[in-house]
Amino acid sequence: MPAFAESGGGGGAEPPLAESYLDLLRRGGGIAAGEGRAAAAVQERELPLIDIGCLLAGGGGDEARRAACADAMARAASEWGFFQVTNHGVGGALLERLRAEQARLFRLPFETKARAGLLNGSYRWGAPTATSLRHLSWSEAFHVPLASISGSACDFGELGSLRGVNRVMQEVADAMSRVAKAVAVALAGSLLMQGGPHHAAAAAAAAAAAFPAGCDETTCFLRLNRYPACPFAADTFGLVPHTDSDFLTVLWQDQVGGLQLMKDARWVAVKPHPDALIVNIGDLFQAWSNNRYKSVEHKVVANAKAERFSAAYFLCPSYDAPVGTCGEPSPYRTFTFGEYRRKVQEDVKRTGRKIGLPNFLKQQPQ
Repeated sequence: MPAFAESGGGGGAEPPLAESYLDLLRRGGGIAAGEGRAAAAVQERELPLIDIGCLLAGGGGDEARRAACADAMARAASEWGFFQVTNHGVGGALLERLRAEQARLFRLPFETKARAGLLNGSYRWGAPTATSLRHLSWSEAFHVPLASISGSACDFGELGSLRGVNRVMQEVADAMSRVAKAVAVALAGSLLMQGGPHHAAAAAAAAAAAFPAGCDETTCFLRLNRYPACPFAADTFGLVPHTDSDFLTVLWQDQVGGLQLMKDARWVAVKPHPDALIVNIGDLFQAWSNNRYKSVEHKVVANAKAERFSAAYFLCPSYDAPVGTCGEPSPYRTFTFGEYRRKVQEDVKRTGRKIGLPNFLKQQPQ
């Protein structure tokens, strides 16, 4: 049975992940023992923790503080591809409201989530092209284009009680957008200030303020994630290893944990921080930075006992926007976000996995 089969009846809320798992297991092609879960050998680390209050409106930081903050983020983006931010302005009470609304949304019957067109048909579960357990994610999500939650564009039909989800998502998206833009501008400015005499401070600041090109409140995405407890946690991913196909991701996660990233060719477990948001570099920013900032592979491990919630804001340009570069020579040919997404989708459909940036190198690897 394919991962997106019309199943899970009986009015239950859970997507038919177990059926998908068993079907893929019968077909063969499992993952290595312990690869899907947080094995004892995986070290838990705290990501670099950076106070960004000085970058936001009303932060009151002077130029020296803002420069030090940008430098700290640039180092983390180069060495880790990930970091945590505090004093980010996304209130704890708002995030608690989001978690409550997420839980209410995901508790709806599976058939309602899958067929009712909730949040403009953005519901996802499992993996649509899974041919082995390596491709199955033990999770469900609403991957929502922000253009669809502005105003009254999102129709809940008879489920009018869910309009609170829409309101909270808009508030969270607005708050995370301010974080993403401030961080992206600071990171871009850090590179442009290193660009030599033709990048004077004023010119670099102006260029960074316009970064990334083609991004606004309608081109980005908000993804609400739920990772159910998994009886096959030892050999199942909560979310399969991947890099993000955007400029920048801002992530809120609960305290259950499960996020892991690749550091120095080894998986590292990320220790949750109650007051921090996680920021990670996406493929487009790695390309724009000429590989100075790293879009790092990461995954979520399945948990045998506890469900996990998270929400991610993806800073994306319009489909026809060129990704560009911080300076020449660039190792990448010119491409648009739409071209990048189409190529990723083609590769996943053809091979079961994303290839990503190597497709756009000027000199293809032999």
